[in-house]
Formats: sequence, C-alpha cells, structure tokens
Amino acid sequence: MADFEMIRVATSDGVMTITLNRPERLNACPPQMADEIFAAVRALGDARAVMFRGEGRAFCSGADLAANAGTAISGGDRAFTSLSQSYNPMIQAIVGLPVPVVCAVQGAAAGVGCSIALAADFVIAGASGYFLQAFANIGLVPDGGASWMLPRLVGTAQATRMMMLAERIPAQEAERIGLIYKCVEDDALQEESQALVARLAAGPSVAYGLMKRTMRDGLQSDFGSTLAAEAAAQRIAGGSADAAEGAMAFLAKRKAQFKGC
Repeated sequence: MADFEMIRVATSDGVMTITLNRPERLNACPPQMADEIFAAVRALGDARAVMFRGEGRAFCSGADLAANAGTAISGGDRAFTSLSQSYNPMIQAIVGLPVPVVCAVQGAAAGVGCSIALAADFVIAGASGYFLQAFANIGLVPDGGASWMLPRLVGTAQATRMMMLAERIPAQEAERIGLIYKCVEDDALQEESQALVARLAAGPSVAYGLMKRTMRDGLQSDFGSTLAAEAAAQRIAGGSADAAEGAMAFLAKRKAQFKGC
C-alpha cells in the first residue's frame, strides 16, 4: 500500500480501514485527499470489506474551500476540473467496490463528505453526527453524486429540503427518514461499526458483490431487465465455493464458514 499524506490505510482480518486524517481541518477533503482515497480503494487486494472513518471530531466537513491557491477549488472552472478529475472518480470507485462498505460518522458529514458517507452500503452515525448539504448557502449546487443519491434514499421532498434549505439532518432523524442505516450512541460508534464490518468481511463476498451490482443497475432498469440480471447473478453466485459451503452448512445445521470465493 502506498504512503499517503491525508488518509491512513490499514488492512487486518479482511477489512481495509480508510481513515480521513486531517483532524485540524475537520477532515476537509481537497482534491489530493480524493485522489488518495481513489488510489486506496483501487488497491483493494484481498480485503473483503471496507471501513471509512474520520480522525477527530468530524467525519468530513466537505471540500476544503480554505485551501491554499494551489489546492483551492473555488471558481467555476476549477470546481469543474476538481470534480471531473478527482471527486467524481473517487465516488464512483467507492460505489463500484465489489465488497461491502461501512462508514462510521461522528460530527459533520457535509458536502462531499456527505457524499463519501452515503456512497457506502451501510452508514452508522453517532448521536452527535449530522448530514449537511450546505451548497445553497454559498451559491453552489450539490455535487459528489448527491443529486442522484439523495432522492433515491429519502425521496424528492426530503432531498429538496436538504439541498435547497441546507438544513442539518441529525443522525437520529437521518435514520428515521432512511438516509442512513443506524444511529447509535457516540461511545458505541466504534464498537458497532467494527462489529458490522467484521461480520460483512466474514460473509459470502461473491454474493455481496453481485447484490451490490444488481441493486445499482436495477435503479436504472426496468423490472424485466432486473429479473434477467438476478438470474445471471444467481448463476455466478450458485457456482461459487461459498454457495457450496452454505448448502453444506445448512444441511449439517451448522454456521457456514465462507471464504470469499
């Protein structure tokens, strides 16, 4: 794994943990951080699940608008370039991962930080966490895939509220409206998120990857196409070693020991 300046990456027991590591800036994400996250997830190796977390008081406060002249993204042309070359490839790489992704959110998940979190398959937030699309406050539009993700997660009414009114959505409300998987007490966030990602890393990796792809494609397909995609995915999953182990475990009335293949 390459050395990074703005994130830390560690892999243990099948889990790749990516920690956003600019706590002095509430983990604000300049293009360099986006590029580093992209490089990290592209080097997945044999990891069977990925965890995102933030160092310090926040998960990620958004793009770094206060960066120096060389890394700032202010201005229409510069923002377009940063999104096209750094932020969008990062989000697509996270969403396209063939393994489950868990994100643990404490404090702010704002702007592109909100998008990074919501690109995960499971978001667990501490009670002090919140989700914010503050673009309207500075005359900008949501980015990082928020315009696609939010209406699909919470419907157009709540998505419009978040985007146009730029209101904070506290973690408890985020769970209630279906924006995230779960809200827990702050002191339980690490334990809960670690337990979940460990469970996923021990699961049927081939099936998980196919589930992710079929659901993602199904959001843009008709019902018949999704039925056909499920059948094709089942052919692949059914031929995996994990499926054979699952069947044997079921017949033997024991817990399956999946190997991720």
